[in-house]
Amino acid sequence: MDVIENVLSYLRDIVLNNDAVLFGMLALILGGVFYTSKHKAWAGFYKVVPALLLCYMIPALLNWPLGIVSEDSNLYFVASRYLLPASLILLCLSIDLKGVYRLGSKAIIMFLSATFGIIIGGPLALLIFTGLFPDALGISPDDLWRGLSTVAGSWIGGGANQAAMKEVFEVGDDLFGTMIVIDVIVANIWMAFLLSGARVSDEIDKVLKADNSAITRLKESVKNYSASIAKMPTTYDMYLLLAVAFGGVGISHFFADMIGPFFRKFEVTLLKFGLSTLMSGFFWLVVFATTIGVILSFTKVKKLEGVGASRWGSVFIYILVATIGMKMNLGEIFSWENLPLFGIGIIWMLIHIIILLGVAYLIKAPFFFVAVGSQANIGGAASAPVVASAFDIALAPVGVLMAVLGYALGTYGAWACAILMQMAVG
Repeated sequence: MDVIENVLSYLRDIVLNNDAVLFGMLALILGGVFYTSKHKAWAGFYKVVPALLLCYMIPALLNWPLGIVSEDSNLYFVASRYLLPASLILLCLSIDLKGVYRLGSKAIIMFLSATFGIIIGGPLALLIFTGLFPDALGISPDDLWRGLSTVAGSWIGGGANQAAMKEVFEVGDDLFGTMIVIDVIVANIWMAFLLSGARVSDEIDKVLKADNSAITRLKESVKNYSASIAKMPTTYDMYLLLAVAFGGVGISHFFADMIGPFFRKFEVTLLKFGLSTLMSGFFWLVVFATTIGVILSFTKVKKLEGVGASRWGSVFIYILVATIGMKMNLGEIFSWENLPLFGIGIIWMLIHIIILLGVAYLIKAPFFFVAVGSQANIGGAASAPVVASAFDIALAPVGVLMAVLGYALGTYGAWACAILMQMAVG
């Protein structure tokens, strides 16, 4: 038994210290999932469990209980800073902006409903939990609402907004670390449900009495265009695709690295007016990559869709999904110390979901708008296109555009939520 444990420990040390080995494992997981998803013996299983969900959850097992993912791993950084912007460019090449416009006001209404659900959900969750379990929290009320303000920042905008709330409300590093755990675990559990819901979205739309014809038309428009220009890719085509994707990534990084530091010179003023997102290099990276993709969609470069631009964009998205899953520590869910805070986070998320589904039922909005509106707030640009692509890869740009809107509202919404939470515990 000791020999087996020593061997496992040795292998674990190799993986922990070598991102190349870890990336190879992620590639094998993705390959295994897609291979089995096309195998007849697994047909029944994949009717229930979507492949994208497995690409997300299986890598999480590498973190816990296997413990072979190092905090020093750069895989998520590479996927989010290089592959994500490349996928945004490639997926936006074939975007049908008129089709997106024809999606109508329901998309914006659901996005704003998601934002409202987070703003009002925080204080309501605090009132409900502290009313039911007044002695369960080993933290002062003042520290509690300040700490949860960072979760609100993350769930409405993203990492930049979360960091802004930490500074604005003077949240200590230890408390901030705990709140990040709550944020990531609860948000990732909800994302798993959304990925599963995408598989049965038609059934959910029937319950919501929703008309999803505009979404169907957008998907068909993109697919018909792709089919009309499809051809066997040559080496020339692939190098051109590579140049567009990663040349665009380089340009996006170049301008993001200039504009982010420029705005940081005005940090005090930007924090005062709730514009901290402008200091985020990642925000500008997403904005420039998306802009490049949209601009190129009006040029002849759009024809690269015929040689698989969106398919390569999809590959990059799935690698990103695997690295996001790899960061999820399932073991934290069972931590007794964090259980009360998890309780608040789960109640908070449930309120968000109830408001979303309620509004969707009232205005007869498709589940796609529910899922993408929610994830554009909670996950931002890193995961909103992932959820959108779970419905159809042609819809990924819709997730990107809505996520950018989330960045814009993040600091304002999180600040309002924090003040309401202060009132709730005061």
